[in-house]
Amino acid sequence: MSATTNPPEPGRPWLRIIVRGWLIFVILLATAGFLYENISEARDRRFHPMPGQLIDVGGYKMHVNCSGQGTPAVILDSGLGDSYVSWSKVQPQIAKFTRVCSYDRAGLGYSESSPRPRTSKVMAEELHMLLHDAGISPPYILAGHSMGGYNVRLFHSLYRNEVAGMVLVDSSHPEQEKRFPQALNDLDKTWVREQEFLAFSMPFGIPRLLGFCGNDALVRAADCNFHSAREGLAVLKMFPESAAQAATTGSLGDLPLAVISHDPEVPQPDVPADLVKPMNDAWGQMQDELAHLSTRGTRTIAKNSSHYIQIDRPEVVIGAVRNMVDQARQIQSVPEAKR
Repeated sequence: MSATTNPPEPGRPWLRIIVRGWLIFVILLATAGFLYENISEARDRRFHPMPGQLIDVGGYKMHVNCSGQGTPAVILDSGLGDSYVSWSKVQPQIAKFTRVCSYDRAGLGYSESSPRPRTSKVMAEELHMLLHDAGISPPYILAGHSMGGYNVRLFHSLYRNEVAGMVLVDSSHPEQEKRFPQALNDLDKTWVREQEFLAFSMPFGIPRLLGFCGNDALVRAADCNFHSAREGLAVLKMFPESAAQAATTGSLGDLPLAVISHDPEVPQPDVPADLVKPMNDAWGQMQDELAHLSTRGTRTIAKNSSHYIQIDRPEVVIGAVRNMVDQARQIQSVPEAKR
């Protein structure tokens, strides 16, 4: 008997049509989102153009925005993921009595991305190059908010002779991860996942469409873009290393130092209610320790202020900076032989 071959089963053209249809739909949707994001970014920046200037710091450009006249110059360093905009209530007032500069760290706001690791030591070195290449001469009063406190401490350790004073605005502490309740540290993983979502979805306009970019057009123009989301994620992942670097900076000696802390009575919407008190207790102790980094350190609690003191109580930050500037000018006016 001769062998017979079964005919091939008929294909399923309807399944292929559905799969191809979904692929085309996804591609069209992603393309539409990409166009929406880029058009929106261009529109925001057209109506709110970049202030200041872009300075080449060795193959990439960083944005610095200076105003006012006089010495010492005040340098404002923002918190994790924040651009120069976070100082918008402070800078115009400081500019009335001295030169003041805010800036965007590489990869944030209007600054181009850097190929270097996103640690505080690297960011301090990049800030130094930016100030030098922009012709902003020392001495400096450094003001750092949140993680920016790590950066200014590293800057001082690297370029000690160029710093005349320091203001730490609710600054991070190198040991905060060890001292916070474990449940609070567990939330860090959630925040990393949220930042990963932003970095992945930003090119397709999803965060903007969901309202994550907020209603402030100035903030959207500077902060709501792909490279800022990617930079924020990179810095967040390197945060433990930046903390370790800050821990090695040691004492500030007799450097004029002002530590400003948030009001522990102000609600913390991002923190579970049962963790607020232990978190604030640990935070208060660490803020006291920061004030003791210098023999001339002081600490102030900004009443009715959240973590963003420069936004909630800008006059407190302005007052601390003015005091630093006055101290630096008094020292400068004393003849060298009498110092």
